[in-house]
Amino acid sequence: MTTSNTIRISGLALRLVDKQLLTEQQALEAQQQAMQAGQSLVAWLVSKGMVDASTIASAASQEYGAPLFDLDAIDPEQMPIGMVDEKLIIKHRALPLFQRGKRLFLAVSDPTDHQGLNEIKFHTGLATNAILVEEDKLDAALERVLDAQDAAMSEMIHADLEELDLDVIDEAQDDQNAGNLGVDDAPVVRYVNKILLDAINGNSSDIHFEPYEKDFRVRFRQDGILHDVAHPPVNLAPRLVSRLKVMARLNTAERRVPQDGRIKLALSRNRSIDFRVNTCPTLYGEKVVLRILDSSAAKVGVDALGFEKAQKTAFLDAINKPYGMILVTGPTGSGKTVTLYTALNLLNKPEVNISTAEDPVEIQVPGINQVNVNPKTGLTFAEALRAFLRQDPDIMMVGEIRDLETAEIAIKAAQTGHLVLSTLHTNDAPQTLTRLANMGIPPFNIASSVHLIMAQRLARHLCEYCKQPDDLAQEALLKEGFSEADLEGDWQVYKAIGCDKCTLGYKGRVGLFEVMPISEKIERLIMDNADTMQLRDQVNIEGIENLRSSGLRKVKAGIISLEELNRVTKD
Repeated sequence: MTTSNTIRISGLALRLVDKQLLTEQQALEAQQQAMQAGQSLVAWLVSKGMVDASTIASAASQEYGAPLFDLDAIDPEQMPIGMVDEKLIIKHRALPLFQRGKRLFLAVSDPTDHQGLNEIKFHTGLATNAILVEEDKLDAALERVLDAQDAAMSEMIHADLEELDLDVIDEAQDDQNAGNLGVDDAPVVRYVNKILLDAINGNSSDIHFEPYEKDFRVRFRQDGILHDVAHPPVNLAPRLVSRLKVMARLNTAERRVPQDGRIKLALSRNRSIDFRVNTCPTLYGEKVVLRILDSSAAKVGVDALGFEKAQKTAFLDAINKPYGMILVTGPTGSGKTVTLYTALNLLNKPEVNISTAEDPVEIQVPGINQVNVNPKTGLTFAEALRAFLRQDPDIMMVGEIRDLETAEIAIKAAQTGHLVLSTLHTNDAPQTLTRLANMGIPPFNIASSVHLIMAQRLARHLCEYCKQPDDLAQEALLKEGFSEADLEGDWQVYKAIGCDKCTLGYKGRVGLFEVMPISEKIERLIMDNADTMQLRDQVNIEGIENLRSSGLRKVKAGIISLEELNRVTKD
């Protein structure tokens, strides 16, 4: 062996020479040609038939002290393939075998590819361990597993996404604006479609795509709570965001300011889903949030909202009056829009002219004239209301009363023979009256126009399949707000458990309501400029249930848990 060749031949090649499996010249040429071909030495030698796979695997195991594993001994269906991006598996020829805690074990034929192990470690967030396997078996396993994965993806695409009609711009015609998303990004297109479909099937209300320094997270909001669903590779974040922006007809070249758009999916001839899309620049890229706008949500019917009997009667009485104002109050995500559209659907008849002004329109309903307000062009809530009043309306819905001008026009419309529905952001019904007064509306106008105020929250419904009794002492129940009379009788508090039919023990949501008709005594208090405390005292005297009392009823009925009630209401 010459000195020059000894210096240049190293590692596994040197061991193969020592075992007289290769000559010095063959080893040197193999190293050089494998490098030129962009292959590992192992793959090159096996592909050329210079050394058989089992022999070279045994030599590599001795050289690097890596355990040797027989790939035939593991079931491919048990491999955690989805944990590693397909491109990384192919690039580094590293096949995920199994996971133990925070450690991922990878089948490799070349244990010297430290860069590959580090890259997979970075993208998965797991420590990586190399397990040596024979090159020919690895090659066959990779082909088998990836083919099976492609077949499963293809089946999913054809079975679930075939009828999805993505209402997006033609990427082929707008290649430059689309960030050159073409055939090469077909996996990105499939992945985004799958995320959208999973969100719809999971009854999610929002999808969050969130980039971080070392992670890219996808979360679904289900029943009002966010849940992690995926962690795509960080390097895919720009491509995924670009795809979403293309679908929403946004400017993919603009990454410095927030943008708003829409995506439309036709699930069938009779059902379509809209996504409201918003992008926001963050430290590590653009966060994209999709709000799922399902028009069928407004057709659930008044009985599905969660009203108690007296509350339902008061609600129906108010919406069937020919004029006046109905206000729904609560935080964002409390179901105000669904409640208002439930009312509009009950009122939507050919002989009635209904117009709405919203920012933006979330639920599209045939037979209702819906307007997207756009302050940038001067189309504000106030301007939209003025336009409605010139078109002989019967019923108007204002997405939100935000300022005095909008409030004054809505109040005057309610006083002049129109039924007006709107929302405000206050905590409960009595606070809404003082909020209007603080905005500058005269007490007389409030008392003469407002007929009903509803405060509401959404609480997660206990899963009927897995909920279990929650044994609590009477003292604990009294502390939560139950009275001594409430504790009489045979009933049980239930707690969430969790099963394969629900999400963490909950499935769906139900409304908690405080429905406050404006009685003569409340009108007099308004005229006397009563504060919130005085109004609340009168509400209690009239026996109107607040949000907490409404929730306790549903706890007693086994519909929600005490834990959930405490999450959404406070004494």
